[in-house]
Amino acid sequence: MKTDSTAVTRIKKAEGSFMNGLPNKLKVGGISYAIRTDYRHILRIMQAFNDPELNDEEKCYICMKILYWNYESIPAKDLQEAYDKAVWFIDCGKHYSEEKTQSVRLMDWEHDESLIIPAINRVAGKEVRMERYIHWWTFVGFYMEIGECVFSEVVYVRQKLSKGKKLEKYERQFYQENKEMIDIPRVKTQEEIEEEKLIESIFG
Repeated sequence: MKTDSTAVTRIKKAEGSFMNGLPNKLKVGGISYAIRTDYRHILRIMQAFNDPELNDEEKCYICMKILYWNYESIPAKDLQEAYDKAVWFIDCGKHYSEEKTQSVRLMDWEHDESLIIPAINRVAGKEVRMERYIHWWTFVGFYMEIGECVFSEVVYVRQKLSKGKKLEKYERQFYQENKEMIDIPRVKTQEEIEEEKLIESIFG
């Protein structure tokens, strides 16, 4: 499944119920379905989206299974709409074009966790991992308020490198000393994974 342009209009009109402005349900086929909204659940979905060993159908299933409390109760005819609404929720109510989502990655939730969490803690004024519940949109709100820190410096260097811009002397030194931290591991294509499996099966 994938989001399509016709879904955007539908999503804008009705987006489930809101709890203090934060959605905890999504309306699909005229029925409101409860969803899991804690940031940890969404990060699990993001992890699945970045897993090269999963195909698109498997990623979609994992997303729906994690997000909707009663995924099995959604009629087959409404699954596309349910997925569109799920993506809308994960994107915090915004709509991103495929062109934008396929651009160079400047951050990776899994790879950058050790940098992101301390930065978010500083914004939130607490250790977010100790909280039993934080709504995904609240978590992203903390993330968007991150100011100058190691993570922002890492993202800035990545941005310059992605655009082929020359790094300043102190940036080059920072990059050389933290190359493993700055370079996001390249995600292998499904074809590369299948080829590796084939070679392994042949040569052991």
